[in-house]
Amino acid sequence: MGLLRFVVVGTGWVAGEYLKAISSRSDAEVATVVSRNTEHAKAKLASMGIQARVTDNFEEAVKDSSVDAVVLCSTPDSRPEQAVIAARYGKHLVMEKPLAMDRAGLWSMAEAIEKNPVKTAVSFVLRWNPSFTNTKSLIDDDAIGRVYMAQVDYWHHVGPKYVQYKWSKTKAQGGSSMLSAGCHAVDAVRFFAGDITEVTAYGCRTWADSEYEFDPNAIAILKLKNGGIGKVSSSLECKTPYKFNVHLLGEKGAIMNNQLFTHKLPGQTDYATIPTILPDSGDVSHHPFTDEIDDFVQAVRNNTATKCEFADAYKSMEVSFAIDESIETGKSVILPLAR
Repeated sequence: MGLLRFVVVGTGWVAGEYLKAISSRSDAEVATVVSRNTEHAKAKLASMGIQARVTDNFEEAVKDSSVDAVVLCSTPDSRPEQAVIAARYGKHLVMEKPLAMDRAGLWSMAEAIEKNPVKTAVSFVLRWNPSFTNTKSLIDDDAIGRVYMAQVDYWHHVGPKYVQYKWSKTKAQGGSSMLSAGCHAVDAVRFFAGDITEVTAYGCRTWADSEYEFDPNAIAILKLKNGGIGKVSSSLECKTPYKFNVHLLGEKGAIMNNQLFTHKLPGQTDYATIPTILPDSGDVSHHPFTDEIDDFVQAVRNNTATKCEFADAYKSMEVSFAIDESIETGKSVILPLAR
């Protein structure tokens, strides 16, 4: 295989990180950028020193036989249709979260990818964060045994200073606190503690004059398939610096963010701190798109799996939808749901 040629959909901040990650490689290139605002896209590419075709026609771009992969940084309401089209043309897929705004959209993606097997990476990008990698390795090495209690929090004031706020605050394109951002916390619980079988959740407003069209704060209690319990919280209107808390209690030890207490260190009297890059900022080093693209390119070239394939991310999205359903109905929701 020669150069891996990409179509990138979108020109926002996240799309820019993918453009940089792809164009910095010697074995890949940006072939086309798809944007409704083609002049803005051309200006962005020029500012980055990237030469690529620009179009506003998605299907025209992805049906190009010289294109290998598509990166979907479009608004979440349009991702299902675009993913279905790309899969039908046999294009490998990198997809931003949330994958879809409802179960029907998610199911349509699943059906297309099942019928047209392609390599996938879903941008629950914290799976490529160094601290996450350390924690997962420790769990896999039995450092804390079975995780019987997992608590993960996403606290980030996503207000007007963020470009995406103008659309992410809406029900149509933001959806909910969990869909907009808290799904990262949901995915983290699954990544560290395994599948979730039941959720009970609640939401609330922060201020009466909030511009969010949904409750920007949500909390869910979870039943884990391994017999344990969990909690996720998401707050998009909070008076706190960005926080992504990971607290895990296991039968043989515990992990709090980058602190470890384990049966493997005899005589340990307090938590040991592992110096590493934590997911405690929205900065790129904490959300490593370059590592995600590296994983994806290697998966395509070597026929291996990525750290977050669609089939895995599908389950995290299903839990997120179940949390929203529980908030709306006031009832617990059992998982998985039948398609």
